[in-house]
Amino acid sequence: MRTLHVKDLPLVGGAKLLEAAEDGGVFCLPAEGGGFDLSSMADAKERYFIADIQVQEEHCLPFHFYVWPKDAAPGEDATFRLRFGLTPGIRLRVCIDLNWLNAETLFPEHAPLQHKVVCHGGRVERDNVGRITFTNRQCFHDVKVFFSDFTLSDEPPAEYPLPKVKLIDELGQYIPKEWPGKVKGLEDLKARLHAVLEGVPNAYPHDDWNRWGGWKKKRLTPGTGYFTAKKDGHRWYLVDPDGYAYICHGPTGVRILADARVDQVEDLLTYLPEETAENARMFKGRPMPWKIEGPWTPKHFSYIQSNMEKVFGKDWWPIWADILTRQIKSHGMNCLGIGCDPDFIEAAKIPYVSSLPKFPETETKIFRDFPDVFSDEYRRNAEASAQALADKAEDPYMIGYFLRNEPAWAFVDGLVIADEVLRNPEPTACRVHLIRDLREKYGSIQALNAAWGSNFASFDALMQPHADVSKWSPAASEDMHAFSRKMIAAYVGIPSKACRAVDPNHMILGMRWAWISDPDIVAGWENFDVFSINCYAFDPTVAIERVRELGVDLPVMIGEFHFGSLESGLLSTGLKAVTSQAERGVAYRHYVETGAAHPMGVSFQYFQCYDQFALGRFDGENYNIGLFDVCSQPYADMMRAIQEASAHIYPVAAGEETPYAREAQSIPVIGF
Repeated sequence: MRTLHVKDLPLVGGAKLLEAAEDGGVFCLPAEGGGFDLSSMADAKERYFIADIQVQEEHCLPFHFYVWPKDAAPGEDATFRLRFGLTPGIRLRVCIDLNWLNAETLFPEHAPLQHKVVCHGGRVERDNVGRITFTNRQCFHDVKVFFSDFTLSDEPPAEYPLPKVKLIDELGQYIPKEWPGKVKGLEDLKARLHAVLEGVPNAYPHDDWNRWGGWKKKRLTPGTGYFTAKKDGHRWYLVDPDGYAYICHGPTGVRILADARVDQVEDLLTYLPEETAENARMFKGRPMPWKIEGPWTPKHFSYIQSNMEKVFGKDWWPIWADILTRQIKSHGMNCLGIGCDPDFIEAAKIPYVSSLPKFPETETKIFRDFPDVFSDEYRRNAEASAQALADKAEDPYMIGYFLRNEPAWAFVDGLVIADEVLRNPEPTACRVHLIRDLREKYGSIQALNAAWGSNFASFDALMQPHADVSKWSPAASEDMHAFSRKMIAAYVGIPSKACRAVDPNHMILGMRWAWISDPDIVAGWENFDVFSINCYAFDPTVAIERVRELGVDLPVMIGEFHFGSLESGLLSTGLKAVTSQAERGVAYRHYVETGAAHPMGVSFQYFQCYDQFALGRFDGENYNIGLFDVCSQPYADMMRAIQEASAHIYPVAAGEETPYAREAQSIPVIGF
């Protein structure tokens, strides 16, 4: 175990020591980002980096842990980039596993009140570590943070101590903050929810919309009874089952799962009932998407559901569904995004998107979650996974289905997935396929060596691990990128064909890429009816245009976007931040209308229906991104802007109106 005394460490970015303490000190970190140069630990053999940190602000603060290899050029971006956030006002223990530098893990487990650890970028081998920095992410003001002395250890912390102070009230609201619209107790909540049932219609607000939310002024086909897509001149549209133009927007996550992670923070909660058979649904959350490797067992609770039951009793569910349907339709939202309650979808009768429940995998992975796509195992599993579509194959309200969401392997910008085939020591089907292709192209090992600048004795030498082959020569780069495209085409094409065999009626909506991290990613787009991306921006047209520039000729569906502020009872903004709730509405309207003005923009699904829990959901996110808060109260400014956008979306798409031009007042993101 080694100690790094923070008062003695080099500072970067203009960070300043304000007040020394026996075990550390309070530092001012500038708004642009500043902190510590930890290059002195570059040769560390210990596995864990540990510190106690207290953010002395009223909001969460994101931090960056950046690592460069020894041969990094001056000014070059860090190769490995880890990000996480911390709840303010409490001294919290942080532990970074330096094994994460191998880039095999995208979302490691997080400690209590630590928010969403994310590993971006590529790997840095432990014996090749050069520079390391530990800084705050850019903020809208200078921040004060207490740092204890840092520790390097072969063992993780034995405990993560927390104070016994109440931070969450009985309704799930954050106690230390006040904000306009904060519910003042159970009786106040009852009055507000009953008012919705009495005063909000269950209907779309526009006379020129049909029952699907399609535009009665523009009929494109006779209608097939299912949603389709059609190019009308240079303009793509979705087409509703009756044949009318359909441009849609609406929320994701219309459901009440237990999404407040409450293990290890029980002493901070005013209300948390014992888990019993009678209230088990309140504790039923989503399955954890990764293996837990910490000293804790995840436990989740739904304050949203608890509040509904407190107001409406045990038979709250149909009343909740009625309230949400009225709120969604009356504000002009005409689709339901991913992650909605199947029973709610059935009750609401609003068009929706779905997803293949399980994307096919193989036991041996190429890198992260990329399967061995040329194996018989992948084809068999694709055919088996597709069978799940049979139950909804004749549902006219289903717009279509995504194959999956945000593949983890595609989070590495510029990743050449074929390089990972040769780096991986396993004798995969992809490796065999690649070697076969190289034999066919070059004929002899001498010809390949001449092109690659290599000295292989035979093609069999490619069965051994080799790193970064695409960097060896221009010819090697061309070959690796060509095989990457072939792999990605198989990755999307094999399950697409299996799905069409089971459900020929509905559109395949693509992969919901987090972003286009490399041009090779669009390979195989011909298998889709719609190309989907998640796009966290203030204007989606740059991302949509990027898809078109790469040769894709399909309508584009935005599977996720959002905007948040610090004006309500949450401690983080989400991935796009504005100054107020009113500006959230401005940002929404600008996004949807500018997106609809693009000839490929057809669908904009807002992430998400509800705010996240103030102390963190399953992965630690705690964003003010909902249309509704934890008490099911709509954000009035946001909802008014959504209804305005719905009134203009079709005329804008048809070129009859210009999109809403005002841009929201933004601030740097408080997000992870």
